[in-house]
Amino acid sequence: MGLDLLCIGLTTLDVVARPIDRLPEREQTVMVEGIEIVPAGTAAGAAMVAGALGVKVGLAGAVGDDRKGRFVRQALAETGVDVGLLETIPGQPTSTTVLAVDSEGRRPAFHALGASHRYELTPAAQDAAKAARFVHWAGVGSRNLDRGPGEALLAAAKAAGATVTCDLISPGPRALEELTRLLPHVDWFLPSAVEARALSGEDDLDRAAAFFRGLGCGGCIVKNGREGSLVGLVERTVSLPAHAIVPLDTTSCGDSYCAGFVAALLRGFDPVEAARFATATAALVAQGLGTLGKLESFEATLNAMRTLPIHEAA
Repeated sequence: MGLDLLCIGLTTLDVVARPIDRLPEREQTVMVEGIEIVPAGTAAGAAMVAGALGVKVGLAGAVGDDRKGRFVRQALAETGVDVGLLETIPGQPTSTTVLAVDSEGRRPAFHALGASHRYELTPAAQDAAKAARFVHWAGVGSRNLDRGPGEALLAAAKAAGATVTCDLISPGPRALEELTRLLPHVDWFLPSAVEARALSGEDDLDRAAAFFRGLGCGGCIVKNGREGSLVGLVERTVSLPAHAIVPLDTTSCGDSYCAGFVAALLRGFDPVEAARFATATAALVAQGLGTLGKLESFEATLNAMRTLPIHEAA
């Protein structure tokens, strides 16, 4: 039996600390409230959140043959993620990001390239994608996944009956070219508002969502932080407000939104209600450090969706 969800693409280790409002001078020590070390990345972060929500999820990506890679593998497995398709690349370090989150939630990052950027699709990953109910593509910008391999995998998964979702991470100059290949095989494209505006050239998010639907995706959901999200369907567009929370760390909110959306669709929610559940998922993650934040379970997230206050205007 196949997976409910297969996430493919960026897999990193995040080291998150807050609050860091200034860099210490010379060898001075500055006390902070918390530090977290956790698997992350557009694919691994979404997979970890999905696992915490009870989804039967697997991850196809790569880590290095180092201590960091072993930690990422173990932490994902402990959260219920099937890591059988997570490759280990000899001689490569695990891709790692250090995030210095300040008191206002801003998060300058320091990233070291590594194994994830060298990942290549394996026959086993291709077979798993064709057997999965959902495939979450988080590989745009990867040197071995762009310009054909990703398009071929998504086309095969879609033809086999999978629902395909797609997210971005720091899209580069060729991202729009790659999306033109991918989106005809994508059911749900979930960019951030910054990404949507930059790639579409449209400041208005309704028009930006329509631009991507014009490239072939079935629906486009634009994630817009504390302003909420815009759910662009074929027949209508719905603006959803964010929850009124005090965010601690928003690093993995986009990834958690994607995972929450898929988890809710798997439970039979319609797309708008699934987006509401995704909003609650991201709100729980934002209230703690790292990929999971204060996320506990599907049931607790459903309760948060029903009880957390929301901003008055979307």
